[in-house]
Amino acid sequence: MRFGPAGYPSEGKTPEGSLKYTKGLGLDALEVEFVRGARISQERAEAVGKAAKDLDIRLSCHAPYFISFNSEEQETRNKSIDWVMDTVRAAHALGAYIIVIHAASYGRSPGTATASAIEGLAKCKEKMDDEGIRDVILGVETMGKKGQFGTLKEIAEVMKSVDGVRPVLDVAHVHARGVGCLKTKADMEKLVNEYFPLCGEIAHFHVSGIKYGDRGEISHLPLSSKEPDMQMLADVLKDSKQDCTFICESPLIAADAVVFRDMFPKYRIS
Repeated sequence: MRFGPAGYPSEGKTPEGSLKYTKGLGLDALEVEFVRGARISQERAEAVGKAAKDLDIRLSCHAPYFISFNSEEQETRNKSIDWVMDTVRAAHALGAYIIVIHAASYGRSPGTATASAIEGLAKCKEKMDDEGIRDVILGVETMGKKGQFGTLKEIAEVMKSVDGVRPVLDVAHVHARGVGCLKTKADMEKLVNEYFPLCGEIAHFHVSGIKYGDRGEISHLPLSSKEPDMQMLADVLKDSKQDCTFICESPLIAADAVVFRDMFPKYRIS
């Protein structure tokens, strides 16, 4: 199991400095946030990737928020493929194993969302194959708003049609979408049991607290909010043999990554 922040901790000043800071906290994963566009040269990405490898930090990447394969505008759908591919190429250069994608909103056409996600991601996979990129997983995130595409069942449907797609389980998003549905350890265990058959070699998690309303997610919160109580997830997984990456998306990206790691006694650093 590996634990780390969503983004470069500001204390590090530079990407390399942030990686060293992350390692100094006893963390060994980091998600590079390309949420406003994957603008990085291959040379720079390779240098950052080498620094991460030397520190034994597992990298992942988050694709731009503005991807929407179910958009009413064909231009946006086409650009969404470009935005995914920009992130794929950056991840490949960084040595990151997965990119995290917000695939679509339901918009005015909820019935087409799954088919649209399949079409867009299939085109991305074709381009990846054409470019010889076979080391990057297309990770589709479980989403926290009821108007967004991204339940585990929906992602499983995409996986039937597109190779190289896996779910990214944002536990807080599931909790928010279900209007506080993860109340007990049994609730959490049921979610994990649904996820693990789909996750592949490495299970990629996002962890945080979350504020929610009738429509689902409002904003992310520190783990101390206990919405949901992430100790339940740690208790469910404490004896698991599944390789997992836990990326902390709370407002306290690095500090709460340590808090979550320390919920597992065997990973606690005294």
